[in-house]
Amino acid sequence: MTGRVGPRIAIGGAVLTLVAGVVGFIVAIVLNVFVFDEFDAYGEVPVPGSGRLQLPAGEVTISFHTAVTGGVNGGFPVPALQLGITPPEGVAEPVVTETMGTTTSINNDVRIRIWVAQIPQDGVYDISTGGNVGGYINPQLAFGRDSSPAGLLWMFGGVTAAGVLALVAAVTWRVRSGKKARPLQGPVSLDEPDWPGPLPPPV
Repeated sequence: MTGRVGPRIAIGGAVLTLVAGVVGFIVAIVLNVFVFDEFDAYGEVPVPGSGRLQLPAGEVTISFHTAVTGGVNGGFPVPALQLGITPPEGVAEPVVTETMGTTTSINNDVRIRIWVAQIPQDGVYDISTGGNVGGYINPQLAFGRDSSPAGLLWMFGGVTAAGVLALVAAVTWRVRSGKKARPLQGPVSLDEPDWPGPLPPPV
């Protein structure tokens, strides 16, 4: 029984590590969606339409934001969109890069990141939008920021993977420790007639 205590402790520790990794991963996803991802921090502009927004210097995320009926099961189709950003006088043009993100759906509210803009200088920018958005409910382009820690999901994903490996190793240890060498069934008598070889000479 003593030889099985170690494997049991190892299995328990591996299970706890696995649970902590999975729970942490789920919590990190929730925090990224509801806390760190401020997708509309700087305002929204209707599609099609125009507006003026105060944008800070640095990275600004641009997301397509709309409402749907019946959820987004089976995927969310993104329409062809146009975007124009006119900087204040004397300021360089922002660099806009298409960077498709994952679809976030909360009840009937849906958003997906389309672009990331590098704003050269804090100021008021003129925004123009366009696109074939017939059938979408209140379509807008939202300007915001994503302040989620980059390594949070990777960290808990690594903890989950480590828990799985540790559990496999602990179960293997448990199985191997349960296999013991079989003892001899009893003493073998040389006087028995079924002794396989010749009897030794008397001393």
